[in-house]
Amino acid sequence: MPSHRILVVEDEPAIADAVAERLRAEGFDVEVARDGPGAVDRFHRRPPDLVVLDVMLPGLDGLEVCRRIQAERPVPVLMLTARSDETDQLVGLGVGADDYLTKPFSMRVLVARVRALLRRVERMRTEPRPVIRLGGLEVDRAARRVRRDGTEVHLTPTEFELLAFLAGSPGTVFSRAELLERVWGWAAGHGTRTVDSHVKALRRKLGGEVIRTVHGVGYAVEAP
Repeated sequence: MPSHRILVVEDEPAIADAVAERLRAEGFDVEVARDGPGAVDRFHRRPPDLVVLDVMLPGLDGLEVCRRIQAERPVPVLMLTARSDETDQLVGLGVGADDYLTKPFSMRVLVARVRALLRRVERMRTEPRPVIRLGGLEVDRAARRVRRDGTEVHLTPTEFELLAFLAGSPGTVFSRAELLERVWGWAAGHGTRTVDSHVKALRRKLGGEVIRTVHGVGYAVEAP
């Protein structure tokens, strides 16, 4: 069975080489880009299954790279940042990143996050379910397409999976910790702002009334 192809985008040679070496040791097919324009070019020439993307890059920063590749074809993106400011992390999630790691990070954690992102995509591909229709909202899990009032809406892989999970149990309220565990595969309850950021992105694309906030509890999908 062919290995997953991963594009590592990192301008610091020591980090890029260490990440690529570890991922190759785990059985992945890895390519490395050292700058933003090179990352976009490699993405088009050999489309990867996942991108490990540094924020601070020459030519184009990681945020712009993320915007461009997600506009072409939704792909899981794990963003690497040297910044610990939560605002910077949320901006990355807002432009289409699915997860982030703050430097310095453990290679074991990086591999675990990569595998979790790939598992989510594979799970959605191998477990097709009937199309979910809620009012004007249509979520096709098998084709991984979403339409609102007949118009297709472009979602990142994690945005799609979060919406599909919530829409699969309309009206049911899930806590942020439950969503992190069920959608992201994180056992720990930290990182709840990650959920908030993806909900904000879904509301921006689908309309504010689709996902209801239950203050102090969590979120639920309602029929538009």
